[in-house]
Parts: sequence; structure tokens; C-alpha cells
Amino acid sequence: MNLFDTHAHLDEEAFQDNQAGLVERAQQAGVSTIITVATTLRSSRRCLEIASRFERVFPSVGIQPNYCAEASSDDWDQIVQLAQSSEVVALGETGLDRYWDYTPFAQQQDYFDRHLQLSQQLQLPFIVHMRECGEDILQMLREARQRGPLQGVMHSFTGDTALARECLDLGLYISFAGMVTFKKSTELRAVAAEIPDDRLLLETDAPYLSPHPHRGQRPNEPALLVHTATCLAEVREVSLETLAQQTTTNASTLFPKAL
Repeated sequence: MNLFDTHAHLDEEAFQDNQAGLVERAQQAGVSTIITVATTLRSSRRCLEIASRFERVFPSVGIQPNYCAEASSDDWDQIVQLAQSSEVVALGETGLDRYWDYTPFAQQQDYFDRHLQLSQQLQLPFIVHMRECGEDILQMLREARQRGPLQGVMHSFTGDTALARECLDLGLYISFAGMVTFKKSTELRAVAAEIPDDRLLLETDAPYLSPHPHRGQRPNEPALLVHTATCLAEVREVSLETLAQQTTTNASTLFPKAL
């Protein structure tokens, strides 16, 4: 079995003591490839450094919406420079968040559009964070689509079928994390069952969102991706091996630099 964790935060403090062990456990569990996703300029640099030490770990760079207000005046220029590194496979995470109130919404929109424009300029896929702002996200994606094709993923998707369908129509992939395994996530599993085979991705969002039967465990880690994969295989009525192969193929298509 060959799984691809498209979204983990290996630079988080929870993983500082034994990153080598973390990657080894993932490999033993069949998770062969991991994207370590950045949230700030400092995080972007850490992701690059971590990825340089492990053969099948790849970095993103970007500024997550809740951290935009903390960014200094030249942080974005440095993100643009880092994004042109041959090692970087994606931009983000970016997006919008109306749940937390850490960054003024207009500033979040500004940074989201910067990531979208840079994605189109560099032909790098983007990773979208969305919390309680589905229509806001769609509006910005629609506007960006008018400029050209979109390459990206809705990470840790929790929206409904209508939102998923429009994201798919815009050219995006849909990724599911541990929340889809939770007992009360019946509606989310129904959405996951409807995603086309060639647009489905898997992630842990480690160290957050540990899947059942490890819900509440901290930290979540890439080795636990197998539980989310097993849940989705059951929902979609395919074998675990089939789901693993398809989602890994999809991830390699969206993130070709992670081959």
C-alpha cells in the first residue's frame, strides 16, 4: 500500500523532538510521501529545512489567513522568492477564516488573492484553508478562474455537496482529513462518497484532527492516515488498496514536483 499525506505540519512544536521517528512510522504504515505545509514565513523556511532531510517529504510555502496580520512588510516578498525554489511543491496554506478573528477579513482576502495570482504565475498548486466562509472562498476562486486555470486543493474539506461540486467545476481537488471518520460526520461522509475518483485526496492535517479510533489524541501524525483511508474506502465501496492507489495518483498529478 502506498499512501500520500497531502497536508501535515511537520514544523509544529509537537514534532520537534523526533521528526526522523515520525517519518519512519509513516513509512512503516504505508505513507510514502508527505507534504509539510507552511503557515508563516518562518514556518515556510522550517518546512524547506525539514524536507531537505527526508527523501519523500516535500515543502509548501505561504502565509495562512490567521497569521497574515502578524506578517511584516517584506514577508510576502520573501515568500515569493522561496516559492521559486526547486524544492517547493505548493503554495499555502492560504484561504479565508471567519471562525477566528486574528486577521481582518479584507487582509485575509488580499493575501489569498496574492497566493492565487502567484500560483497562476508559477504554475504551482495552492492549498486552501476554509472555515465558515464557503461563499467568500467561492467568490474569490471564481474571480481567479477568470484570469486562467486553477490548480489547487480544498484542504480538510467540511463543506456540503453543492460547495464541493462548484470547487470541482473550478478545477480543484477535494481532500479529507480525520474529521470524516468521526461518528457524527455522516453528512461529510456522504459528500466524500460523491467526489469523482480522480479528484479525491487524503491528508492528516497533523498534528491536528486525529482520526477515529484515535480521536482526541495529540499529536496526530502521518502514520494515522491509514484510518482516514480505510473510512473513505468503506464509504466509497472500494478496497483500501484501490483507494490508496487512486488518491496517490491524484496527489502526484496535482503536485508533480513531489514525484
